[in-house]
This record gives sequence, structure tokens and C-alpha cells, in this order.
Amino acid sequence: MADSPSEVQTENAIHNKTFLGNIRRWFLAGILLSAPVFLTTYITWIAIDLIDTQVVNLLPKELVVFITSWVPGFGIVPGYGIIIGFVFITFIGALTTGFLGRWIVHLGERVMNSMPVVRTIYGSSKQILETVVASQSDAFREAVVLEYPRKGTYVIGFVTGVARGEIKEKIEKEIVNVFVPTTPNPTSGFLLLCPKDELVYLDMAVEDAIKLVVSAGIVTPSISKKRNQKKQIRNKSK
Repeated sequence: MADSPSEVQTENAIHNKTFLGNIRRWFLAGILLSAPVFLTTYITWIAIDLIDTQVVNLLPKELVVFITSWVPGFGIVPGYGIIIGFVFITFIGALTTGFLGRWIVHLGERVMNSMPVVRTIYGSSKQILETVVASQSDAFREAVVLEYPRKGTYVIGFVTGVARGEIKEKIEKEIVNVFVPTTPNPTSGFLLLCPKDELVYLDMAVEDAIKLVVSAGIVTPSISKKRNQKKQIRNKSK
């Protein structure tokens, strides 16, 4: 017995709905897979192109012409600015290990420190870099949870060190410096001076905690893979 027109229409509607649902699901899956790759590639390309352009602008024209004549692809193949910057920074580091290099650095610091505004910027940036780059530094190695801005609400913070100097002298408790970033821009935030016993140390890596902050809680990292690594790092630091 042949199907009635109403049954045929119903089957066609179900088929179309299923087909459109599959198209929608495939499209969303394609976005989830391709968008991070394209976005990462695009941002990386912009960063490399920006560095290359700035490096070429800083170099003398005669030197650019000389390098172009001897190095094929210079100015065309991306990444040459990063290579030149790496070589230049490494050369400066090697130069400062000698007596003449240390004398030049000391002379440059004296000049910087003699300028009212420049010495503040130079001193602060140098201290921050020395603290972060130093192998003994504990800055941004621990992610913590603390109650802020009131009891019952919690935020994620990053330990930047232990309070020293006058703060340590005038507060009897062990105080820890904690940087609390804002969402979705983690480069801004607040510096909180917190008692160590009021902090909850997390097993998740700092990178995972930053992902949680940037995504506004949408991306929740798994702690099963990071827990053992975190404990090993803590045991080595003790």
C-alpha cells in the first residue's frame, strides 16, 4: 500500500531536518578544529613579520644591502629578524662576560641612573627581569586559590614571591605576594599580600590556570596529568 502524501511529507521533513542538523554539526566541528590552527598561524605570522620589519628598520641600509648580497632569501624568507635578534642578544651576553664588557655595562648603568625619569624605568624593569629570569626565582611557579574580594568568593592567583623588607618586619605572619589577574586580559590585575596559611595551592600548572582565567572558566584543565608533575616540582624545590 502506497504511503499517503502526508506521510511522505513528514518523512521528507525529517530527512531535511536531519541533513541540516548534520551540516550544522559538521560546520561547528570544522570551526573547532580549524579556527585555533588558523588563528595561531595568523598571530605567529604577524609577530614574525613585525619583528622582521623592525629589525630591518634598525639596521643600516649599507648592512642590509651587504647581507642581501651574501645571504639568499634575506628580506624574503620570514624569520630573519628573529635570527638577527638572537645573534645580537647572544653577542651582547658574551661581550658582558669580559672585563671590557662589564666596564661598558657599568658605565651605561651609571648614565641611566643619573637621569631622573629614566633611572626609575630602568631600575624597575631590570629588577623585574632579574627576578623572573633567575633560576632560583619562585615567581609564577605556583597557582593558588584565595578568598577575594570577600568571604565566600574565590579567585585564582599566582605566587610571585615572599614578602620581604619592611612588610616582613612589621607583619608577624608569613606573607606571600600573590598576583590576581583579570579576565580575559591576564596582563592586568592586583597585587595582594596574603598570609600563606590562607592560600590553597593548586596542582594544576600555571599555564592551565592562565587558560582558565583567559577563558572566563570555560576551559577547565584536567589535573590528572599535571598532579604528579606538580608534586615532583615541589619535592625538588624543597
